[in-house]
Amino acid sequence: MSDGQSDDRVYVNLRGLSLLEHRIGGLSFLPRHPLQSLLSGRHASRIRGRGLNFEEIRNYQPGDDVRTIDWKVTARTRTPHTRVFTEERDRPVLLLVDQRIGMFFGTQLYMKSVVAAQIAALSAWRVLDQGDRVGAIVFNDQKAEFIRPQRSRDCVSRVLRTLVDFNTALSASSTAKSNPAMLGNVFEQAARLASHDFLVIAISDFHGLDEGATRSLQRISQHNDLLAALVHDPSASALPSSERFVVSDGELQMELSGSKTTQRVEAITSGRIADVLALQQKLQSPVLPISTGEEVLPQLHRLLGVR
Repeated sequence: MSDGQSDDRVYVNLRGLSLLEHRIGGLSFLPRHPLQSLLSGRHASRIRGRGLNFEEIRNYQPGDDVRTIDWKVTARTRTPHTRVFTEERDRPVLLLVDQRIGMFFGTQLYMKSVVAAQIAALSAWRVLDQGDRVGAIVFNDQKAEFIRPQRSRDCVSRVLRTLVDFNTALSASSTAKSNPAMLGNVFEQAARLASHDFLVIAISDFHGLDEGATRSLQRISQHNDLLAALVHDPSASALPSSERFVVSDGELQMELSGSKTTQRVEAITSGRIADVLALQQKLQSPVLPISTGEEVLPQLHRLLGVR
């Protein structure tokens, strides 16, 4: 990160996440998207939005959907009747937000940890605006904090405060050791918590996605809607053009040089991203690739088909 970049690109703060409430207009996780939307592709999500509750049977009126005609009642009364449904007003949403040490990385605009927190905040505000319950599991390499889904501003505020606490605890000098297995542990916890008809939004770089973690995602997607936000840095597909550069895992560092070495590193990182994107077809759930090199909200609008 360059010295000229402001702290809000390295860390989030409560005021910044709270102000995102006023920028959610048009953002929707429901399936009514235009054809160019990622969610309407060949392997489109099974995201259903809310269900429908039966309300009453009444006389058919011009403009009613003919598919809702109750043919038994119509035959008995010899007058067209239609079934009326109302939209269910409750679909709990569970946010899984990655704040592990590997997310404390960014080469252009934002740290991955900041992008993940912004996506979570935008999602939380939008869910509350739609009248649904929202909760979260925010996790780092050592622990995970669960906020039970509720339909209240207090709950959203608690989610935001937890995001800030986890985010600001990150540091380049941190002694925390990378724990790839934490991803699978959180997905397993989410699979137990999201019993039925949840919308689960996993926000991560998905480092540590193994067979066990994938099985947990499959369990989640069997009875719930699943949306994955893949946070990635542009360097994952195009390393710096410098002949020599230094990479680190947080403990050790190594200087790399040469075009062949660069190609190997790019193949490894881009291959991991491809594995995550393949979940869209495997789980029939959308995967939204969100770059740290751009503002978050325009990317969400573009990927979700918002005009």
